[in-house]
This record gives sequence, C-alpha cells and structure tokens, in this order.
Amino acid sequence: MKTVVVLGGGITGLCTMHYLQRQAQEKNLHVKLVLVEKNTYLGGKLHSANEQGFIMETGADSIVARHKGVMELVKELNFEQNLVYNETGISYIYTNNELHAIPSDSTFGIPMSLQSLEESTLVSEKGKKEALKDLTMPNEVFTKESSIGEFLTYYLGEELVQNQIAPVLAGVYSGDLNQLSIASTLPYLIDYKNDYGSIIKGFDANREQFVKAANKKFISFKNGLSSLIDRLEETLTDVEIIKGIATTSVKKQENQYAVTLANGKMIEANHVVLALPNEAVQSLLQDESLNGYFEQFNTASAITIYLGFDVPDNRLPADGTGYIVSHNSDVICNAATWTSRKWKHTSAEGKLLVRLFYKSINPKYERLRLMSDEELAAVALEDVRKSLGIEETPTIVDVTKWIDQMPKYDLAHREALQGLLQELEKNYPNLSIAGCSYFGVGIGACIQNGKKIGEELVEKLS
Repeated sequence: MKTVVVLGGGITGLCTMHYLQRQAQEKNLHVKLVLVEKNTYLGGKLHSANEQGFIMETGADSIVARHKGVMELVKELNFEQNLVYNETGISYIYTNNELHAIPSDSTFGIPMSLQSLEESTLVSEKGKKEALKDLTMPNEVFTKESSIGEFLTYYLGEELVQNQIAPVLAGVYSGDLNQLSIASTLPYLIDYKNDYGSIIKGFDANREQFVKAANKKFISFKNGLSSLIDRLEETLTDVEIIKGIATTSVKKQENQYAVTLANGKMIEANHVVLALPNEAVQSLLQDESLNGYFEQFNTASAITIYLGFDVPDNRLPADGTGYIVSHNSDVICNAATWTSRKWKHTSAEGKLLVRLFYKSINPKYERLRLMSDEELAAVALEDVRKSLGIEETPTIVDVTKWIDQMPKYDLAHREALQGLLQELEKNYPNLSIAGCSYFGVGIGACIQNGKKIGEELVEKLS
C-alpha cells in the first residue's frame, strides 16, 4: 500500500486531501493518507473567533464566490445551507480626511465607462482629461510580464492611478504596483487594451460579467470560515490527521521520502505534498541548490485589529461597507471594513464591529510592528474616532499579526516558480509544493490548487 503525506492543514492541504480521498474511493485505490499540521487546529490563516456575540476572522474574512471551484466544493460538502453572502454597498476611499465614494461603475478603482470617470470625486478635471489618452494610445510595448503600475499609469495617468486605483489594488495584492506584474494581478487588462484599443472600452465590452459578479460576490458561513474547515475535517474519514506536531525534515530516500516529526516519529511516504509557506518548505528540504529560487519569493506583513462596540451599527455612514486609505489623510490604517455592516452574521445583536488593516506598505509600519497589542488598539481607536466619529470605548479588541506571512507576487515570482518546479521535477520525483506562496493568493486559488494536486496524485497512484 502506498502512502501519501500532506504537510500543512490549511485550506490547500485540506482540499488536496478532499479530492484525493474522493477519487481514491471512487477508483477503489488502496492508499494510506496522512495529513500533518503543526497547530492544534486546522485551517491555517482561516480561523474564526466567536466572542461576545461577534464573529471575527483572523485571516481572510470571505471567499470570492465566482472563483472556479469554490461553489463546487461547498456543494460537494453539502454545506449550502450554511452560506451567507456579503451585503452590498458603497466602498469609500478616505483621502484629505474625507470619505469619497469609489464610483460604482468601476473595478478595482478602474473606470468601466467614461461616465464613471466623469463622476469620480477623487480625480481633478486635469486628471480625468489625462485618463482619456487610454482611448487613443495603442499598446506597443507592454506584455503580461510588465509592471501593472507602469502600465496603468502610462494609459490612465498618474492622478487616477494614485488617487483611485492604487489604494484598491495595493490593498488587495499587498504590494507596490510598480513591482507587481500584470500576469500576477489582472492579466485580462492587456487583452482589453490589445483587443479593444482601450482598458476602459474593454471593461465596457465585458461589463455584464463584472456587473453580475458585483452583487453578492463574496461568501462566508453562518458560524464563520472555520465552519468550512470543520466540515472538511469531518469528511476526511479515510485520512489520518495529526495535529499539534510540527514536521522537522523531509528527506529523499531512494524511491520514497522520510518525513520526520517533532515527536521523533518518522513516516515513510511514496508521495509528499508540501502545502506550506515558502520559508517552511525551504527549511524542510535543506537543499542549498534550491535556495536561490526560494529566496526570490517575497512576503509582506499585516496587522489586523477588530474593535467591537456596544453601539448600533447604524452609526456608520448609510450604505457603506468600508474604506481604503489614500495619501493625505490623518489616519494611520491602510483600510477599514465595517464588518457588522458588510457581514450581518458577524454581529448577533446588530452592534458595531470594525476591522482595521495596517500593512507593511504603510510608511509607519516599522513603528507599528514593535507596538504592544494595547498600543496598537489605541492607534486603531484613534483612527476610528477620526474617520467615523466613534468616541465610545470598545467592548472587545482583537489583534492579529501576520508578520512576513503574506505572499507578494512581484515581477520575479513567475520566473522563480518555473525554475523551482523544474528542479523539483528533476531531483524530487513525487514531491509537490502547493499553496498561496506559489500558486495564487486568495482562498479560491488555494481550493483550485488543492484540487489540481489531489487529482494529479490519483493519476499517479492509479
């Protein structure tokens, strides 16, 4: 009987096991499946806390519903009855100490029509006129490997990019737009420019898919994202799950691998999947010939702070769901989600719950990362007071620090990944790397990555 070991019990590792187990059962394969997770709980960055009537997520707060494989997984788990969708509303940019609505007819702050551009209160008349060059200037130099920041600035102008687009995109991808490639962010932008002669016209021609996706485009679950993890764990009946024990090394031994755990146990595996952060993969393999590739994968950091108040949610601006901070503002945070407004299930009594984000792109981040939880809470409270006028003392504060744990897909990422995969295929047969460090940020990308690896393993085992 062959043994498959998956290291890492986050969403990628769990989905790898889900699809591997399902197809192994369908094909009546006799295989031993082992999942190892260093934490005492599964889920990795997906973990929900339920306190004082509030549901707070330590990592992502939702899943993009339209991402391939997401709803398919929910249905396979018979978990549809637990779905909740986001409330729709206005997203703002906080700049010059005021909230400005991001035009509704835009995607990631990029106008999808000339009317959307005209209605923006974030861009001057001069900036709007500069953005019109997108309609007439052809693309002669940019490819999908080009910087998305340089591409957008070239065609839409610096003011529109800096004031309206960059705050949104930098928030999503946790990085400097000039260091992020089009391929790793919004690859279809090049197609729009080449096929329609204009980014704006390309969005307009494909409007239906974006408008359809704009409403109810995010999902969570009644008891938080952890309930999806719990459901996955329940279904892995043919998997030996080891929790609370770290893996210390993975060594190739002839046609198999020796996986050594911190408790001294050694597992002999025919196939190994490393669904772990890049730094952990590098540490386990201890192969100097691969370090040049590993060191090209960069990370960002983030501190998130929840503040729950004993005041009604309707103290927030009408129809708003949160804001992103631009330059020229008196607050320190990069963004704030009005969680109780966007996700009704997170506040059982309709009380105010706000989540603030402080990212490593923040010019004050190095000072923030050295602060205690109490000091960070004071910073967050001052940001809420300035931006929302909330003066009350919170009844609950929750601080989470993700230091150097947020993958950042810069211009070197794709080439480094291709080189690493080639080396692994040559020198580490039947060993796979997986997860958001390599194959896409976001829960949907992790689900799809896990499914792909699980199905590939079944083919090798058949």
